[in-house]
Amino acid sequence: MNYFITGTDTDAGKTYVTCLLLEAMKRAGLSAAGFKPLCCGNRGDAAALLAAGSEGVTIDEVNPIWLKMPASPYAAALYENRLLNLPSLHDAFHALTHRFDSVLVEGAGGWEVPLAPQYTMADFAVELALPVIVVVNNKLGALNHTILTVKNIQSRHLKCAGLILNQVADERDPASISHRMILEQMLDVPVLAEVMHGETEISVDGLELG
Repeated sequence: MNYFITGTDTDAGKTYVTCLLLEAMKRAGLSAAGFKPLCCGNRGDAAALLAAGSEGVTIDEVNPIWLKMPASPYAAALYENRLLNLPSLHDAFHALTHRFDSVLVEGAGGWEVPLAPQYTMADFAVELALPVIVVVNNKLGALNHTILTVKNIQSRHLKCAGLILNQVADERDPASISHRMILEQMLDVPVLAEVMHGETEISVDGLELG
């Protein structure tokens, strides 16, 4: 099973959670690869996905487009005076799906981050037509960001497979304690897991891995 991983904001911990999911898939006996179509800034996210996934893939296959400026892909491409070959990302994704049981596609930034004029990461996700997992930066403000993101996903006729609440900071925000209960009441999508700060394994309830 393949999934698209998005986040409520740029620091939600998408890569961290995606790596935990890749490792969970390998423990379940599946071959799994991460796919970070666009990296902006350093390439650390792609390197982490490469290390967490199954063997037999290169960093350029994990991350076909690398922009050096830490900004949105559209802004970084303008800064570097580059014309991005976005259609080639579909070919790169499908090449991985033919070799691995599961491919996890990690977006850049949040759900609607711009990639090109009048074209966002959400548009790219629609083209892939994958179920979407939302990684929530579980802090004050997460409720608004999460509800907006999920409703946008659903308005695009994509399935939101669920939420993963990620405790990014080492000290828990008091507001985060009630977030799971409130999100389950407000949205018709499951909370798949809560990841505490520094957790090294994830147990995901209700997610089809294979």
